[in-house]
Amino acid sequence: MDFAEVLRRRKAVRNYLPDAIPPETVERIVGRGRRAPSGGFSQGVRMVVVTDEATRRRVAELAEEPEYVAHGFAPWISTAPVHVVLCVREYDYHDRYREPDKLQEDGTEIDWPIPYWWVDAGAAMMLLLLAAVDEGLGAGMFGVLDWQPLKALLGIPADIAPLAVVTIGKPAPEERKGSARRGWRPIDDVVHWERW
Repeated sequence: MDFAEVLRRRKAVRNYLPDAIPPETVERIVGRGRRAPSGGFSQGVRMVVVTDEATRRRVAELAEEPEYVAHGFAPWISTAPVHVVLCVREYDYHDRYREPDKLQEDGTEIDWPIPYWWVDAGAAMMLLLLAAVDEGLGAGMFGVLDWQPLKALLGIPADIAPLAVVTIGKPAPEERKGSARRGWRPIDDVVHWERW
């Protein structure tokens, strides 16, 4: 599938068929996700792949899926056959920018104008979403308000920060509700040429 077609097909999937995804397919998807750029090639992105049904159900509970279902939506987190918990290790960036080739003239680490580890993790997330589409699958993502229970469930170390869970599977038909009905903003509202 060419890139333009991948972009056309990319959407947030909120309903999955129960079909298992072959491990080699999942490996290709996460392999592509790890190819995201990273500041100074720090490579601070980490992923936890969850396919165990009981664990996925528990992840869904921690993400408050029962409340989502109570509002009339179908369960989608628990039914997605693959969860990829996207994480980042900020210290990889500090470690890298304390190496001789990255130090400032005064021998110190740069003052980070923005936390580029979050930017890089966002790039990795987009690659996961697009790689799933390229494999003929659907993908969505969600976050939670308190990551500590999920970190405990999955044994994620203290110095690793989860930021999103990408769900992957074969998309099932779904009703368009909520945000899906909004449509795209006009391009002139988003893109400015030469100056704002």
